Amino acid sequence: MSLVRSLVFSTPLILLCTVVMGTLSLIASFFDRTGTSQHQLARAWARMLLAVSFIRVRVEGLEKLDPRGVYVFVANHGSFMDIPALLASLPQQFRFFAKKGLFSIPFLGTHLRRAGHLPVDRSSPRASLKTMLEAARIMRERGVSVLNFPEGGRSATGLHEFKEGPAYIAIKAGVPVVPVAIVGMRDLLPMGAIHLRSGKVVLRVGDPISTIGMKASDRTELTGRLYREVSRLLVVR
Repeated sequence: MSLVRSLVFSTPLILLCTVVMGTLSLIASFFDRTGTSQHQLARAWARMLLAVSFIRVRVEGLEKLDPRGVYVFVANHGSFMDIPALLASLPQQFRFFAKKGLFSIPFLGTHLRRAGHLPVDRSSPRASLKTMLEAARIMRERGVSVLNFPEGGRSATGLHEFKEGPAYIAIKAGVPVVPVAIVGMRDLLPMGAIHLRSGKVVLRVGDPISTIGMKASDRTELTGRLYREVSRLLVVR
């Protein structure tokens, strides 16, 4: 019954919600170039997706965040549903990084650009560095947070090694970096699966780590600390 519900009910509604909310977001972008309206619509979209999927997210640790604070959020990534969980749960306005190829897809690419999300070209270190510096500039000038999955993509098992980009961005922007753990989402929708199961997920927010006084050369040490913190949050009871 779970598979039937997923294919007949949840998946079609997810597609419908995505098309409708994506269209509204694209229209809103012509009137709001800051991305604020698009983020609000994305948050509503995320809550719709979780609702039609019968996924409940319990959030722990939000009291550690300043609602007006600017952060680099670092989270593990094992499912397509991670982004809706983060959008629905974190109070900050944030932008995220997406593969450069997604920006060339009609409709989706236009939405990503107009919402202020950042393209990542993993084939070019110079382009990646430019994107990271642009993210740091946006954070300083606009007071907008950034979300990054430092594993470099979804992982099918375990927690993969973290890349240093998020730590570098946080240091350059002079803002705290926050470890976040998403527990249980991979069990509901693993990589490559079409069977979206209902269930409970826990999103744990760790203590913000200050980058004041850090230099770019400290990014390796900071990345290691972030990996250890996310690992710990994944197993905390």
